[in-house]
Amino acid sequence: MLLEICANSIESALNAQNGGADRIELCSHLEADGLTPSHGLIKLTRELLQIPVYVLIRPRAGNFVYSKMEMELMKEDIRHCAEMRCNGVVIGCLNEDRTINEYQTAELLECAGFMDVTFHKAFDQVPNPFEALETLKEIGVQRILTSGTAPTALEGLDTIGELIEEAEGEMIIMPGGGVRPNNLERLFETGATEYHSAAIPKNENTTSIEMVRELKELLRRSNNAL
Repeated sequence: MLLEICANSIESALNAQNGGADRIELCSHLEADGLTPSHGLIKLTRELLQIPVYVLIRPRAGNFVYSKMEMELMKEDIRHCAEMRCNGVVIGCLNEDRTINEYQTAELLECAGFMDVTFHKAFDQVPNPFEALETLKEIGVQRILTSGTAPTALEGLDTIGELIEEAEGEMIIMPGGGVRPNNLERLFETGATEYHSAAIPKNENTTSIEMVRELKELLRRSNNAL
């Protein structure tokens, strides 16, 4: 099983790698639930890390309903990620009624080219997650990051499991949202193969190497038990 760490700085990214993370999602401004990192941060992270780097593409805080100008900005950021040879991008576009914006999602997917595409936790705002899953499957998105439409992945455990069954192996459903060493083993009940965590201790703002190592050890033990 794979561990993705949400990193909001060079220090967090290096801590994630040194702790044994398999991949990072690079962002900035976690206090706003994550925004697109600067081009400089993307470039330096790619230079310093050997593990895959996925970049969050979100130009502002607030909702996930984007204007034409915001779409052009996101496309430009995605092109920069491609130039830096990032491994993936993380996107999320909704309509006013919170359903998936199929046109914008498909546009960004096409812009991503060779990079993997994850649909982020905007997914947890949709009125019907199973319809949204089918929509994203048809568009060709590779992965959904979700807490099962609940505040945390643990609270959405049952829905996450149902989404994984519904996906039928055609796309990856990755639990995220409050994932910590003290609840990761419960989340194994979903059957997920990838897990997402910031691994930031309470009252801190940087990824903890120790927490990443603990998460990885739990995943290793589970893999060995299979």
